[in-house]
Amino acid sequence: MISLLQPIPQDQSYHRFADVRMWLATPNAADVFSNVAFVIVGIVGLFWLARRAVPQRWMWMTFFGGVTLVGFGSAYYHLNPIDATLVWDRLPMTIAFMSFFAALLAERCNERVGTWLFVPLLAFGIGSVVYWRYTDDLRWYGVVQYGPMLAIPMLLLTRPPRYLRTSDVWIVLASYAAAKVFERFDAPLLSVLGVSGHTLKHVAAAAGCGWVLRALRR
Repeated sequence: MISLLQPIPQDQSYHRFADVRMWLATPNAADVFSNVAFVIVGIVGLFWLARRAVPQRWMWMTFFGGVTLVGFGSAYYHLNPIDATLVWDRLPMTIAFMSFFAALLAERCNERVGTWLFVPLLAFGIGSVVYWRYTDDLRWYGVVQYGPMLAIPMLLLTRPPRYLRTSDVWIVLASYAAAKVFERFDAPLLSVLGVSGHTLKHVAAAAGCGWVLRALRR
């Protein structure tokens, strides 16, 4: 199906963000420093999981490890937004996306299914970024970014929870949706609020990751 679609090249206007203000000798400072939220949430999640017997703990630790790396990778990208640095933003995002999806499959469907699919899903996610980098084709990365977000609601509607409350997962999805909306209105939000949509995207996405930790603790 995907192979029938036309290749989707990376739009170079994507790298032109609204807030380019410098602070502490750092270009694009707000978009850079807002990634601290990912690092904090990721490290707190890793430390908490290291001391708890949580189901699918190693999957969730991979998720929070990915979230931590998102903070560093995204900050590095925003210092100099080009395709070459965007790779280091997207690679850890695929780790977070796919480990979250695999953990939910294990939690909602079958632990064995989630375990079997965990490594292939991670490999597919990482491979989609490598494929984009060498072919300038985003089709497979689009599957990684949006596929789980379309499949997870089906899981929530059709499969009962084992330990994660359904309402908590919906809140995580809503945070991700809000992040995408903020991203879409990058410049208008900067002009109205003094904070760009992309900066708010980082905050909303990190808040969603924090809610995952809250859900696990409950």
